[in-house]
Amino acid sequence: MKHNPDKGRRGGARKGSAKGRPGSGAKPSKPGSFKGGKSSDKPGAKPGPKSGPKSGPKPARGRHGRPRPQLKFAPVPDSTATMRLNRYIAQSGVCSRREADVMITAGVVNVNGKVITELGHKVDPTKDTVRVEGDTIRPEPMRYVLINKPKNFLAVDHDPSGRRTIGDLIKQACRERVFPVDRVEKESTGLILFTNDGELTKRLNHPKVALRELYHVTLAKKASPEDLEKMVEGFVLDQGFVKAKEAAFVKNDPHEVGMEIHSNRSRVVRRMWEHLGHKVVKVDRVVYGPLTKKDLPRGHWRHLSDQELNMLRMTT
Repeated sequence: MKHNPDKGRRGGARKGSAKGRPGSGAKPSKPGSFKGGKSSDKPGAKPGPKSGPKSGPKPARGRHGRPRPQLKFAPVPDSTATMRLNRYIAQSGVCSRREADVMITAGVVNVNGKVITELGHKVDPTKDTVRVEGDTIRPEPMRYVLINKPKNFLAVDHDPSGRRTIGDLIKQACRERVFPVDRVEKESTGLILFTNDGELTKRLNHPKVALRELYHVTLAKKASPEDLEKMVEGFVLDQGFVKAKEAAFVKNDPHEVGMEIHSNRSRVVRRMWEHLGHKVVKVDRVVYGPLTKKDLPRGHWRHLSDQELNMLRMTT
């Protein structure tokens, strides 16, 4: 039995060696060695593995060359589509889904006059009548309100101290109580989405989703091209790495910068510029995922269209 000098190390390869790991990204140290699936030019060398047809982009790989798990979400369910009975009860505000399961197995829930004890039973919100302990219940309709936030308004639905909030501006938007999807500081302006759809809110705030956001930033002093490069290259901020996907001057004005980021960290744009020694005068979010503030003046709101809602669901 031949001695294998590489045996004994994790992964079966000597540290620093790319031998036996085609496709690992390491460059061959000598001409004629394995590259692109071709055999070596040295006499007596064994042919390398044949390269097959490409099946698409290679998955991202983490430590030791192992594929990283890909984040996969099921589509955000439509509130008017057929749903499980426990979800219907929870959306009606009776109790949580887990508590609803207990009520179903206890036989206190009936659908269209028939007692249901099956946990997986599905109902149609537009047709079926559901009663819990004799009382008819209805799920709360989902609302999606987009507002162009003015400056010096708190991005919350209500403030116990009586300060001005976005909730004061959208009182007439719907009867249901809606909440902001993400946090936006009082001094900033731009797009904020309010909704009572907890499932969608959870998806949009997931750290792996990181929606595309486009900001218009106004600075007190001129920014340099080197500042823009630092934004794109990224840096460590509060023990976390941050970067902008793109950054450029607006109309060649070094006081005005447009930047695209994919991060849901709080006040990240303002803190990034302050980290580089700049005083931020204004931060305006002009794009949020597939949503823009076109035809939406400052301080005004509107409901999302079906097309916008579908696009937003697809991004998660």
